[in-house]
Amino acid sequence: MFRVLLILVPLALSIYAFIDCITTDEQEVRYIPKPLWAILVLLFPLVGSIAWLIVGRDRTVRRPAARGGWVAPDDNPEFLDSLKDGTGDDGEAGSAGKDDKELREWEEELRLREEELKRREGGNGGGSEDSPPKS
Repeated sequence: MFRVLLILVPLALSIYAFIDCITTDEQEVRYIPKPLWAILVLLFPLVGSIAWLIVGRDRTVRRPAARGGWVAPDDNPEFLDSLKDGTGDDGEAGSAGKDDKELREWEEELRLREEELKRREGGNGGGSEDSPPKS
């Protein structure tokens, strides 16, 4: 078991370091060019991988610009406030508010149509609501 670990750990380390090296931006690579780091990691797996992980990449944390970076909706206070208000980003009522307004308009239109039908039927002799229209 120990012999297997002596092979697998350096192999995994070198694979990780190589992939990290080739996916790193050129601006974050330090001291030597990125292709040379990749060759160093491939030719000397243990030493090259450790060197890459320690000194090859600038690992300082860079914060995205406040307005330029993407923010998840649950981390965005403006979005969360818009859910409470029922307004969207453009200041209009949210989709729930729009749907409620449309539903009220449709209900009003339907009520007016029903009243018109009742008036037509009622003016000609007054039938019951359940009776079919006279032709």
